[in-house]
Amino acid sequence: MPIMNAGMARRSFLMSAPFICAGTNANAQSRWAPQQPIRILIGYAPGGAVDILVRIVAEGLQRVRGVSVIPEIRSGAYGFIAAQTAARAAPDGYTLASAIMGMMCVAPAIPGIPIPLDLDRDLTPVSVLAGTPMALVARPDAPFSDIDGLAAYARTRNGAATYSSAGNGSINHLGGALIAGALGVQMTHVSYRGGAPAALDVSAGRIDIMVANVAEVAPAIRAGQLKGIGVTAKEPSPLMPELQPLAGELPVLEINNWFGLAGPAGLPREIREGLAALFADTLADPQTARTLTERGLLPLSESGAVFEERIKRDRDAWRRVVQANNIRGD
Repeated sequence: MPIMNAGMARRSFLMSAPFICAGTNANAQSRWAPQQPIRILIGYAPGGAVDILVRIVAEGLQRVRGVSVIPEIRSGAYGFIAAQTAARAAPDGYTLASAIMGMMCVAPAIPGIPIPLDLDRDLTPVSVLAGTPMALVARPDAPFSDIDGLAAYARTRNGAATYSSAGNGSINHLGGALIAGALGVQMTHVSYRGGAPAALDVSAGRIDIMVANVAEVAPAIRAGQLKGIGVTAKEPSPLMPELQPLAGELPVLEINNWFGLAGPAGLPREIREGLAALFADTLADPQTARTLTERGLLPLSESGAVFEERIKRDRDAWRRVVQANNIRGD
């Protein structure tokens, strides 16, 4: 469910202004700064959450720090096409790729998913940009309206209650499996070729529930095409504050589907830190933060060891879900 039209998705932010750092302290002035546009390879479809995020941040970087960014779509293969291209680039700070939770943490945890590079050896994590909770939605005529009602309903169905996903091993698949496990119920996974048909069959009443990014299902919830049950967070979503925060009662249901950037291996420390500082400044900009929040993306500035620890922690968590449910990608 795109939230940006195709024309906007294809816009390039090609600016010729040199990098200018005004009003900064001596430390910031000595920090690495780009002298040419930064190319960011987007490993996912135009108009999707990653594409929108990168373009909002690109606009913010130009406005806040005078840095030019060229967003470039290189979609396919779980985002690995873009990642591979970035891994082969010179480690000079001018080529980055989208590095999201699904690519960095979920895919490596699932046997059978082909990964054409060593994510830890061939890439350098640079910065997390934003995150979004997942929404648990149900068919409009579902006989339950909260997580306890879902648990009771699933028990009466003896494993026949269903949840859909965008494909075997997708974040929707693992999110559904995580919820079923947390509730102690058996549910049947139904795989689709993409999130749109998976959500369509929930709205049509053929599938009971689905777990999806809040921004992707918010319009359908508001239109009454899907029933919103809750969000995988401890606090309400700014985009849909009426949805119950599921992790308030069940902390295991906290899922922050984050989106970040990575560069090639061997990226010098000063360049990595300089890039992270640029993105942190942009995310702290009120206009950028407001634009992201309006689209269901919460600014999340993490870099260096903190980002690497997040990758490790989330990869371990999803591996436990995969093993508990015997999930394979083939």
